Amino acid sequence: MAGLEGIEQSRAPGGVPVTRWSPAVEDERALTALVHYGNPAETEVVLPTCPESRGTARRLVQIVVLRHWALGPKLAEDCTLLVSELEGNAVRHTGAAQYGLRMRRRRGWIRLELRDPSRGLPCLLPVQALDESGRGLFLVDRMADRWGVDLLPRGKRTWFEMRVADRV
Repeated sequence: MAGLEGIEQSRAPGGVPVTRWSPAVEDERALTALVHYGNPAETEVVLPTCPESRGTARRLVQIVVLRHWALGPKLAEDCTLLVSELEGNAVRHTGAAQYGLRMRRRRGWIRLELRDPSRGLPCLLPVQALDESGRGLFLVDRMADRWGVDLLPRGKRTWFEMRVADRV
């Protein structure tokens, strides 16, 4: 490519080029996730508890916020981070085989929900500057406008809401 001569591409052991992040590739992965799992803005999407699901949940949130709801990239970034934190809590602390992701929008607000089969309530812990874990709910508490937990007959729904500027 013109102007990139002499810049070496990162390579994994064995000389295989390392794939770099690309908006086009990420967009394609998000669209694939949407086709495979469904749209969490239309119905609850059930994801298996496995390492790949965190990326899938983030991609689904990103594509709904950016493309379906036409909201800004900063809001998409914040929502993907917070969903990732809720997903991490659900996976680490519940032992669930799967969890549900749902997104809702109403005038001036968006709401993201993560359902898991445990009725154990999440706990907002005090966070110290050098803590390496335990920051998930702290981030949700700081970044979201509102958050909470709804107990269900079989499990719970942890949610957060963000204010949005609706287009007229």
